[in-house]
Amino acid sequence: MSTLTLPLTGLPVCSTPLVREPLPPEHAVELSRTFKALGDPTRLRLLSLIAAHEGGDACVCDLTEPLDLTQPTISHHLKVLREAGLVTSERRGTWVHYRIVPEVLDRISGVLAVADH
Repeated sequence: MSTLTLPLTGLPVCSTPLVREPLPPEHAVELSRTFKALGDPTRLRLLSLIAAHEGGDACVCDLTEPLDLTQPTISHHLKVLREAGLVTSERRGTWVHYRIVPEVLDRISGVLAVADH
């Protein structure tokens, strides 16, 4: 079985599809944290908005209007996504810009893949 490492945790995550072999407990814990972060409609929309934004980089100021939420609420959801390793952030002046971490999304999709079984 091949393994990859989730960002921030340093723990390996199984990259073999779930349909080929059982997921070890420690991998299930890490994956469940990622899926929990993805399990909120607002966070899924945020990921989509960031990924679709020109250049794949979005300022928090660009995310408030489309979601019709306050900046503190959006910042909370972005923090959850950042802690799960799904996005990175960079402060530019007074604003923070966010970018998707495509490798993490690739790992998640690799675990869920049913092809090749």
